[in-house]
Amino acid sequence: MVKRDKNFHLENIQKIIETRNRIAHGYDKISDDLIWSIVINHLPKLKEEIKSKLEE
Repeated sequence: MVKRDKNFHLENIQKIIETRNRIAHGYDKISDDLIWSIVINHLPKLKEEIKSKLEE
């Protein structure tokens, strides 16, 4: 089990973890549309957030 660093905060960390678990374990047969929506709508923002944190 991976422990989270309490000092490192991402805006939607719980949703990211839940989505990862759904994909990894095949819960409810994840739709292609949902995955594509995440890629288009959420990954660019997450990328910028992480980039910003790495520059701190």
